[in-house]
Amino acid sequence: MQLPAKLLVLSCCAPCSCAVMKKLAQDGVDVTVLFYNPNIYPSAEYEKRRDEQKRACETIGVKFAELPYEPDVWNACVKGLENEPERGKRCFACFAMRLTRAAEYAKEHKFDAFASVLGVSRYKDLNQVNDAARLAWIRTGKPYVAVNWRKGGLEELRRALIEELQLYKQEYCGCKYSMRGKSDQKVD
Repeated sequence: MQLPAKLLVLSCCAPCSCAVMKKLAQDGVDVTVLFYNPNIYPSAEYEKRRDEQKRACETIGVKFAELPYEPDVWNACVKGLENEPERGKRCFACFAMRLTRAAEYAKEHKFDAFASVLGVSRYKDLNQVNDAARLAWIRTGKPYVAVNWRKGGLEELRRALIEELQLYKQEYCGCKYSMRGKSDQKVD
């Protein structure tokens, strides 16, 4: 697949994005990682993940951008979906909101296209992420690059980089509803 020269990548966290950043940088793509995660709860967790993403970007040598932390906007987006299961309607609404904002950012800052690593974790549904991204593309007109970042040796590279960079591995997706029953499980 031919990647665009200037690509914005929406990232949920450093562990999910590290291999993608490294691969894109090695391939000569002008990549910027966008951190827009108003779903992360509580704010101290948000700050920890943001700072770790920033550190990973600096270490790997890619640009970092951040949009404001807007938990009230996210809460309004998922209102009524609080009891949905992981990979359910709440996740789709969350993905669509964040990907639409990323597409708007990509359009405003003249990126050729946007992508995301929201489907890297095995706890997320890549098809659901890609469907939400297509909706963002339709809403904004900014093309989305759908890549399965779990393939082509990237999963192995991701695991090696997590270890090498000693990246913080969170215990849940980010939202307060995904925390239920997962405190004993590391999300990678």
